[in-house]
This record gives sequence, structure tokens and C-alpha cells, in this order.
Amino acid sequence: MTPPRSWSPRPAVVALAWLLAATSLVFAVLGPEPTTRLFLGTATAFLLALAAYGTFVRPKLTADDTGLTVRTVTGRRHLPWHQVKVKLVHTRRLGREVATLELDWQQGDDEQLFVLTPMDLGADPRDVADVLHALRP
Repeated sequence: MTPPRSWSPRPAVVALAWLLAATSLVFAVLGPEPTTRLFLGTATAFLLALAAYGTFVRPKLTADDTGLTVRTVTGRRHLPWHQVKVKLVHTRRLGREVATLELDWQQGDDEQLFVLTPMDLGADPRDVADVLHALRP
């Protein structure tokens, strides 16, 4: 039995989001104009949502002998190996190529697609895909 492997957003990125949210909140409260306060209040809400997501949805992906477990805002979803297809997808946008990891789960008529970015995994999706393919029975 191999030990489980897991991937999460990097702690430094999550800490930076909390710091930026706090800074934005201070400037929103002390802002001299209503327009500035509205803009910074909106930015604060967005940064707080990102920071909370990165903090509470950990680990984002866990792999073990039984399959994969993906954690989302609505809870955890266990995906047995025989029901999931792991695919590495390369997308080119604005002159830059980005790799994402797609987990295509299907059980009967139910199906769901999980798309994990480098920010979600805290690692290069290519490396994660290699580990998942090695772990797959």
C-alpha cells in the first residue's frame, strides 16, 4: 500500500491573499471618497473569498490506492480509479500555454468534470499527472 499523495494551493499564495485582503479592507474603510470605498470594498470581498477558498479547501486533490479525492466548496468527492479518466490539457491563450489537469468522472448517468489549475494544485499539472498515472492500478 502506497502512502497517499496530496496537492493544495501554496501556503505563501494563500497568506498573500489574506494580507492583500486585510490591506484592501483598511484602505476601503479609510478611503476619502465613496467611489474609492466601493471599489476597494469589492476588491476586499473578492480577496477574502479567494483567501478563504485557499484556506478551507485543503487538500484540493488526494490520491491513494483506492482512487482520487477532490475537495470542493460543497464537500469532498471520492473518485475510484476505474471511474475516472485523468487527462492533461494544454491551452494556448494570449500567447501563453497553460497546462491543466482534467479529471473526468462517470458513474452510470452521473458525470462530472474537475479542472485543476497550477494554482489549485500548488504544482505543475504535468508533474501531478505523472504521479497519478504511476499510482493508478
